[in-house]
Amino acid sequence: MESEGFKRKLTAILSADVVGYSRLMGENEKATVEILKAYRGVVWDLIQKYRGRVVDSPGDNVLSEFASVVNAVECSIAIQEELKTKNKELPDNRRMEFRIGINLGDVIEEGERIYGEGVNIAARIEGLAEGGGVCISGTVFDQVEGKLDLEFEYFGERSVKNIKKPVRVYRVQMERTISDFETKQELPLPNKSSIAVLPFANISGDPEQEYFSDGLTEEIITALSKVPQLFVIARNSTFTYKGKPVNVKQVGQELGVRYMLEGSVRKAEDRVRITAQLIDATTGNHLWAERYDRELKDIFALQDEITMKILTALQVKLTEGEQARISAKGTDNLEAYLKVLLAREYSYYLTREGNVLARQIGEEAIALDPKYARTYWLLAMTHQSDLFLGVSNNPSRSMSKIKDLAQKALSFDRTSAEAHQSLCFLYTMMRHYKKGIAEGERAVFLDPNSADSHSMLGISLHFAGRYKEAITVLNKAIRLNPIPPTLYFLFLGNAYQLARKYDESIGEYKKVLNRNPDHLFAHLRLAATYILTGREEEARAEASEVLRIDNNFSIAPFAKTVPYKNLDDLKLLMSSLRKAGLK
Repeated sequence: MESEGFKRKLTAILSADVVGYSRLMGENEKATVEILKAYRGVVWDLIQKYRGRVVDSPGDNVLSEFASVVNAVECSIAIQEELKTKNKELPDNRRMEFRIGINLGDVIEEGERIYGEGVNIAARIEGLAEGGGVCISGTVFDQVEGKLDLEFEYFGERSVKNIKKPVRVYRVQMERTISDFETKQELPLPNKSSIAVLPFANISGDPEQEYFSDGLTEEIITALSKVPQLFVIARNSTFTYKGKPVNVKQVGQELGVRYMLEGSVRKAEDRVRITAQLIDATTGNHLWAERYDRELKDIFALQDEITMKILTALQVKLTEGEQARISAKGTDNLEAYLKVLLAREYSYYLTREGNVLARQIGEEAIALDPKYARTYWLLAMTHQSDLFLGVSNNPSRSMSKIKDLAQKALSFDRTSAEAHQSLCFLYTMMRHYKKGIAEGERAVFLDPNSADSHSMLGISLHFAGRYKEAITVLNKAIRLNPIPPTLYFLFLGNAYQLARKYDESIGEYKKVLNRNPDHLFAHLRLAATYILTGREEEARAEASEVLRIDNNFSIAPFAKTVPYKNLDDLKLLMSSLRKAGLK
């Protein structure tokens, strides 16, 4: 909403200052100013490198913003590592350490400045960090969870000055850790042509255009994933490499694919320049490379052209129906298309605020093109996220909105796998198991490489009591998305638990907790699993963790949220939780 020269936006705010600055100045003012000048130059350069913008830098403070939360956290680590190296060259009493706080929040933008509670929270969190350390808010943690090779220590809900509600705070463990996928053995190649589309780099010089380069990447992934002759890695996994130097062979092994597409995007006013190259990850050889300079209005044809070039290079032949599906753009209205890309970017924040902004922009897209199917399923997804996050003010109304919006999307595009995926979720929650599974199977048929469609079908099968099938489908989802959201691991653990495969179940829950030590449902299901395996002491420890995270937790309300068809399994789960010490 714009008013009198300022507007609101959701952004990642990085706040940094020097620990013990007054002491340093008191001991040697000239030397401190010289070191600060040099260190500030390092900080500024890294902020620019990670596509951020310095907003203000008074005294020993630096305030900056990033369009990407992942970039903000990566930048903070790079700053601390670089300054740690520089400090080794100085005597102990002259070393200068910064502390950094990062928040994702709504701010007021006025010219080049930003204001508001989102900025204030970042500054308060910064004050909780140690010298050379980084603290992040819960909103940041929720966004970067599982996307970075880092570990986080939960610092609790902290009351901070001038902020009404306590803020969830996490400390970043500064020692680098090896990610789950790096510790795995090399993934075998599928028995068909396999490809990962890495995030196209935004070289526009404007962080505000990040949504466009990300959107273009996702549009190409979406088109390719509908081709049954291909194996396509999901967005979640490929975007973990965003902004990082890439060793093509190593990434190919980590994701288990032979081919890789990478490129860059420069968008300026009504022109767009795109470079793209297709690489054989096993050899490093380029199969195809191209540069396109086009008018922005030609973006739809350009996306189709890039997709077809890839398919030709991989010698994939399409039927007429398959070609029609991957070329279906859904709108001729460029402004509506751009708004949907931006709304989708906000929806990925997986926060109440992100969903609100996504819906606002989605409604604007509908006003521009009321028949644009993609907008309706995007809006349905935001209501679905509200339910998953537990922030819906009226769950029944949210369910009704999901149904109406998904059906509206299908009225304009019968091939929308995402709309069928939403209906799969809806019918499963309503305990209409056959309908839910049928919608999930339709989604997988229409988009055979959609990890989310496989995941939703697996969740539906699990609630319907078809646990072995659920395990197969959820494992397929994880193969398509080797660095998945914790939701995949959680429901695979649930399916293993109810299939009486307890060791496998425990393994999946521990994967969730490695990512998020405060995942209530992973602790909850782990408590039940330990009871079922006779490990009562460990079960009670997990129950204590549940109550630490939510001291108002009660079994009865929880039981109403899990729509299991097999009531005996539900009763076993509830009785196990009671034996673990929960009420």
